[in-house]
Amino acid sequence: MARVCQVTGKRPQVGNNVSHANNKTKRKFYPNLQTKRFFIPEEDKWITLKLCTKAIKTINLKGITAVLKDAKAKGTLSI
Repeated sequence: MARVCQVTGKRPQVGNNVSHANNKTKRKFYPNLQTKRFFIPEEDKWITLKLCTKAIKTINLKGITAVLKDAKAKGTLSI
């Protein structure tokens, strides 16, 4: 599975390593992804999602059902 958050759609970004001599080489900035299980009481089942930490904080604030509904509407969630 790719390094993409299933809720927010965050992906790796591309940038430069800059040395002390100001030499630039390409590098990637990866999102802070965590695998987390959530219980959905409406469907009475557990789901496992690969999320960035920002998405985990959003789920704690809004609730799992509201966040899943928004992610399906945006098209980032494929469950």
